[in-house]
Amino acid sequence: MFEVEPVEKKQPRGRAAGVDKTFRAFDPRQVLLLPPSLDDWLPQDHLARFVADLVDEVLDLGPVLADYTEKRGYPPYDPRLMVRLLIYGYTTGIRSSRAIERRCADDVAFRFLAADQAPDFRSIARFRRRHLDALAGLFTQSLHLAQKLGMVKMGRVALDGTKVEANASKHKAMSYGRLISKEEQVEAEIAALEEKAGALLADAEATDAAEDQTFGVDGKELDLPAELDRREKRLARLQAARAQIEAEAADKARKHAEDKERRRQDRTGNSDEQAVTDAGEKAADKARPKPKAQANFTDPDSRIMKNSDGAYIQAYNAQAVVDEQHQVITAADVTANPSDALNYTTMLDQSAQNTGAHPRQALVDAGYCSETNLEAAKERQLACGTDTFMATGRLAHDEQVPPAPRGRIPANATLKERMARKLRTKPGRAAYSRRKAIVEPVFGQIMTCHNGRRFLLRGQDGARGEWRLLAACHNLRKIFRHIGTAGLAAAIG
Repeated sequence: MFEVEPVEKKQPRGRAAGVDKTFRAFDPRQVLLLPPSLDDWLPQDHLARFVADLVDEVLDLGPVLADYTEKRGYPPYDPRLMVRLLIYGYTTGIRSSRAIERRCADDVAFRFLAADQAPDFRSIARFRRRHLDALAGLFTQSLHLAQKLGMVKMGRVALDGTKVEANASKHKAMSYGRLISKEEQVEAEIAALEEKAGALLADAEATDAAEDQTFGVDGKELDLPAELDRREKRLARLQAARAQIEAEAADKARKHAEDKERRRQDRTGNSDEQAVTDAGEKAADKARPKPKAQANFTDPDSRIMKNSDGAYIQAYNAQAVVDEQHQVITAADVTANPSDALNYTTMLDQSAQNTGAHPRQALVDAGYCSETNLEAAKERQLACGTDTFMATGRLAHDEQVPPAPRGRIPANATLKERMARKLRTKPGRAAYSRRKAIVEPVFGQIMTCHNGRRFLLRGQDGARGEWRLLAACHNLRKIFRHIGTAGLAAAIG
């Protein structure tokens, strides 16, 4: 059809082959007469094909598309392309926007999903930040898909939390006590600089030459107004961090006082919401932060927490409820409180809302044990039929739970004593022994397979959205393994 100049074949370097040995044809400079087909790039059972079918045929991208209302401007990348890349990236542990950009050039699966396009890292990062709520909403879609495939039974679930590092260094945090002293120091420095600047300005008015020599035209070290500006900005950051710590202390004291007043009214049989509000406001006015209470300048929402290894890290507390049948996550959330105890009711309620059903059994460790949660567990069993097995204390390594004592439970036994006795029965030990096997592997898979040891986005909203996106990708990987080579369309009918 057209002439092509012949390419001289070069002999391979290295050790000569046998005389009678024939190798398969290999010519890197071979000219392709027909364009390559993307469909030939990957095997039929590859994860990237599952992600492509999922985005194109199953997931509802309406919340993403609804955000594009402006007709002017240069056409953006197709949202399907960007969602494909993000889901596959988070599922395989490639979460950085720069890493995804590199993979679009180096990795066949990414090139297949992007249809051989190469969005730059800024476009990927902006898309993720702009549509974070919609991407987090993929979690509920993945859960509903798993339910449709019969992978969620809600017979037994396990609730647990793990500390995930924030995108901030713990060395950028400052305690409340140090904030006070540092704020006073910066205020003194600003006052000294203002006094010096005033003296220099008074001298500068005498002659323009003295003014030029003092300040200079390029803003050198003697540029006192610029130095004042830096100090004032630093003082503003210190004051903002101090106000944050004081507001958190007041809010904590308010909630504690209101809860205490409500319990007092329940005991006396009264109900006075105004008294509850007054007690909370009075406690908030008197609240003073602890000297060691800290705030981080890089990510103010994150907190210094102790992880499972005993190390202190700048982190968030990531929560998850996991169904026993296929280790599908039914609820996911992120809090800035290191304690798990505040999440028992909210997480089980979120799980029931997401799935439309309450579990028959809920397994939680000793981190959730409190008088409030024990009372809530009792009420939940009566209202929803969920039987909670809550550890009342931590066991040493290889320590076995002793058997329950014989005889009736004493009438004056507390809720904690009743729960401890319940876990020492044969059914209680059998049920609670399943907790680690249900939820711990999920956290391990997210940390390793999805590279989820650290959040990339800052702020509690960013961390929550990213955690739910990780949970969605975990569920989708479970679905992919469940349906095998049957194909997504055939599996969902």
